[in-house]
Amino acid sequence: MKENAKVSARRTPVTIQVLESYPNEWYCLLDSGDGRKLEKAGPYILIRPEAEAIWPPALPEKEWAAAHAEFVVTQEKNGGHWETYKKMPDQWMVSYRGLQIRLEIGNTKQIGIFPEQSVHWEWMENRIKHEKRKLKVLNLFGYTGVASLAAAKAGATVTHLDASKKSVGWGMDNQQLSRLENQPIRWIVDDAIKFVEREARRKSYYDGILLDPPKFGRGPKGEVWEFYKLIPNLLQACRAILTPEPDFVILTAYAVKASSITLKNAMDDLMKKYTGSSTAGELTLVEKSADRRLPTSIFVRWQADQVGE
Repeated sequence: MKENAKVSARRTPVTIQVLESYPNEWYCLLDSGDGRKLEKAGPYILIRPEAEAIWPPALPEKEWAAAHAEFVVTQEKNGGHWETYKKMPDQWMVSYRGLQIRLEIGNTKQIGIFPEQSVHWEWMENRIKHEKRKLKVLNLFGYTGVASLAAAKAGATVTHLDASKKSVGWGMDNQQLSRLENQPIRWIVDDAIKFVEREARRKSYYDGILLDPPKFGRGPKGEVWEFYKLIPNLLQACRAILTPEPDFVILTAYAVKASSITLKNAMDDLMKKYTGSSTAGELTLVEKSADRRLPTSIFVRWQADQVGE
């Protein structure tokens, strides 16, 4: 028992952080409850399903009745469909820190942006801006490219990858809308693991990597992605494309039965030969109507020690 006590005393305690995204002009979580969330994206109010919201709503029903559209869950292929209650366009624009981002209500419940991720984008921008060297960043499972645009605008050279041709095209549209056509962003439709393995063979290395893998997905040639089966392989592949002095790695996971400590253990193993530290926790959206935080995903991010830290 005494020996175990000595070992425990030498261990570094794990701190789990809750990162909060607050209501703002481009996105606001108005309320949540009964398995749904009421949100304002730009000028339009939407209702989307939210399994985490097991509490009752804080706002009266008349506030929810002001929604322009709602994603209704059904047994359809995409999990449901949008019902429009008030006149609104299928596509509209929001402005995020000087970026112009196109949103839409389409075939799925997603609208083109994950607002809780903005805490990662701003953290990443700050690191890029304070580095004396020009960072080379890889954004895997990059969706509609907001993180890629934020990194490029901050001064990085970016490679953006997603298995969805539509998402990559959407990201390219956002680049044009944001007037960042001259920023160095390489847009790629490919399977994440295959691409990273090819980059290793090409000796193409990155200072920063963002990973936002889904629980399940398919590559452009039908490749099957399953989080628990393939995330160890992907992290191992990413190890081979890190520069000798990487600056950051961010991993976010949605809708998986895992703990942020699970991600932290994997990240600490990935980055064990580098000098830096990792932080794990949850991403949340802060409600406007009540003193509540809606948990959306778990994350871990590693950062290199910087001079003066």
